[in-house]
Amino acid sequence: MRGPTKTLVLGVVALLGVVAVLVGCSGGLGQAPPDAPVKIAFVPKVAGLPYFDAMNTGGLNAAQQLGAQWVERGPATVDPAAQTAILRDLITEHFNVIAVAPNDPAALAPVIADARAQGIHVLTTDTDAAGSQREVFVNQATADGVGTALVDALMAKTGGAGKFAIVSCGATAANLNAWTAVEKAYTAEHYPRAQIVDTVYAGEDTATATTLAKQILVQHPDLAGLIGQCTTAAPGVAQAVRDQQKIGQVYTVGVGTPQTMKPYLLDGSSSMSVLWDVQALGYLTAWTAEQLAQGKPLGPSNNVSLELPTVKYDATTKTILLGDPLRITQDNVDQYKY
Repeated sequence: MRGPTKTLVLGVVALLGVVAVLVGCSGGLGQAPPDAPVKIAFVPKVAGLPYFDAMNTGGLNAAQQLGAQWVERGPATVDPAAQTAILRDLITEHFNVIAVAPNDPAALAPVIADARAQGIHVLTTDTDAAGSQREVFVNQATADGVGTALVDALMAKTGGAGKFAIVSCGATAANLNAWTAVEKAYTAEHYPRAQIVDTVYAGEDTATATTLAKQILVQHPDLAGLIGQCTTAAPGVAQAVRDQQKIGQVYTVGVGTPQTMKPYLLDGSSSMSVLWDVQALGYLTAWTAEQLAQGKPLGPSNNVSLELPTVKYDATTKTILLGDPLRITQDNVDQYKY
């Protein structure tokens, strides 16, 4: 029996060695093997939007420079169940890092927890899921920075007074709701002669935003302005003003990508787009994902690239911040090609 027993033991040892190698190569654990590229999956709110296309371009650029693999998996709709299904697929595909812009943070929390339980790193980008087990939020700008910039831009056109409304996108989007809260509080404190008369939600659909904006214009014939709270609503509210021939009477501002907003900025149906460098946000997302997968800690200030030499990180909220928002007008819109 001594011979067969020894053979059996050696066979089991060899088999365990093979299993260990296979597990190490699978990438199922969040930390990539030393010689393997980090596998990063980017899950935007919805596929096909210029905003997320620009983020994807920035992420691809960073991945190429870092030697990582970057893929985009966007849902066809803003239904939270569609994002959940994509994340579940990514878990089975053994990505090292999932970077997601949640449509509904609460709905995604369970699948984020499942990914973390499998050893997969998860970060949020563009929109946070603060109550989840995400490890880092890659934030484009502070809520105060975006909200106050939008209100100030609109009030500069209306003389600091008048009625205005907000056309937002997803009703559960944490970043949009945070901006709306800032806008309401900031208006009440700094512009007492102004009044927000309505807040509506168009999903991520420009045509719906236009329709809702037109309805508001009918309901409030003395309306002075509109805020388009996301990159589909910003052109939507401007289109409504254009269609209703109210350019110069009703002013709009919003969070819109430069080239999408350019026609509206040039004809005055939009006064300003408040945004950030979206490609840089994608780059920062990929860089942060690489740091997580390699087990590298984030410092209070991070030298990400020549263009991003001092990116701040708040360890308390686990948030890395791209920087201050940009103010895009007809004078500088052509500086941005997306």
